[in-house]
Amino acid sequence: MTKPIPDYSFEEAAQRRGYTRIVGVDEVGRGPLAGPVVAAAVWLDPAHIPEGLNDSKALTAKRREVLYDEIFTKADVSIASCSVEEIDEINILQASLRAMERAVAGLKVKADYVLVDGNKVPPAFGLDAEAIVKGDARSLSISAASIVAKIWRDRLMVDLAQQYPGYGWEKNAGYGTKVHLEGLRDFGVTPLHRRSFKPVHNILYQDKNVSD
Repeated sequence: MTKPIPDYSFEEAAQRRGYTRIVGVDEVGRGPLAGPVVAAAVWLDPAHIPEGLNDSKALTAKRREVLYDEIFTKADVSIASCSVEEIDEINILQASLRAMERAVAGLKVKADYVLVDGNKVPPAFGLDAEAIVKGDARSLSISAASIVAKIWRDRLMVDLAQQYPGYGWEKNAGYGTKVHLEGLRDFGVTPLHRRSFKPVHNILYQDKNVSD
C-alpha cells in the first residue's frame, strides 16, 4: 500500500465553495515531557508552492530544513505556542487547540477557511474550518505547517538544552527517551517540565514522599 502524497485538492474544494484565503494548521509537541506545544499556520500561494512538501515525519532532517526556509520565503506563516504552565492548567489537548488558534490569528492576512490536522477543530477559531485526519500527509498547506512547527520547536529545544543540560533535549526534543528519564532521575524536574505528565508527576510525588 503506497503512502498518500499531499496535494492541493482540499484547498481547491474550499475555493470552489467560495473561500479565498485557505490556510493549513498543525501542531507539534503533544507527547514530550518538557517544553511548549507549538503550532504553525501557513497560507500557500497557489502559484508558488514549494516542491516536495510532505508530512514532516516522512522527510529527512536536511530536506525539512530546506523546505522550512522556502516556506517562509513563499508563504504567509504564523507560529504560536502554549506554555508548560498552560499545558498543566488546561491539559495538553486544550493547549494544542489553543496554540493552533493563536497561530491562525497571527497570520498577516486573515484566513477565511482553515484546514486542521487531526479530528478536532479548535472552538475559538471563529472561522469556517474542517479537520482532516492525517492531514499532514494529505493537504499541502497542512504539510507546510507541520514542517514549520517541527523545525521551530526542535530548534527551541536545542536552545533550551543549553540552559538545562543533562536531559538530551537537543536530540530528543523533550520526549521521554532513556537519556531524558535518566536526567529526570539524576537532576530532577526543571521549570520546563510538564508536571501533569505521569513520569514528571511521579518523580515530584516520590520526592515529596521522601521529604515527608
